[in-house]
Amino acid sequence: MALGGHEKPNKGGSDSWLTPPWVLKELRVNDFDLDPCFCKGSPFITAKNMITEEQDGLKLEWYGRVFMNPPYSKNKDFAQKFMKHKNGISLVFARTETEWFKTYYKADCFLFLPQRITFHLPSGEKANGNAGAPSVLISIGEVNNKLLKELHKKIGGLFLKGE
Repeated sequence: MALGGHEKPNKGGSDSWLTPPWVLKELRVNDFDLDPCFCKGSPFITAKNMITEEQDGLKLEWYGRVFMNPPYSKNKDFAQKFMKHKNGISLVFARTETEWFKTYYKADCFLFLPQRITFHLPSGEKANGNAGAPSVLISIGEVNNKLLKELHKKIGGLFLKGE
């Protein structure tokens, strides 16, 4: 299969799709202060402090460097809060035509990943197929921008600087 080619996309009844461990490792998530979208029961550490869906990361105050892989049913709300916070990296589908994605247009940097990634189930088990759509890492803040630029040199993809 060609790099970035289609596998059987994974479909499910959940809004909780865990970031693959290789992405967490490359981003050095242990250096992030907060994940406002942590999936309760996940075996993966995504930041020093994690807010679960039940705690509602939209209602609580954010601090420090944020890593987030938001529930896609609340993309717009989390994108707005992320952009106001101005310090972090967000992993989302590269749905550049959607209203929620337009919220990110003024972010500092974008790394469109070179292949579709395979997320993991809330149990930590790898999903049966890839996400079915391309993903992008979006950053705000000097440290986060530098990290995405370094990752681009390592894995490729399309790296763009915002306005």
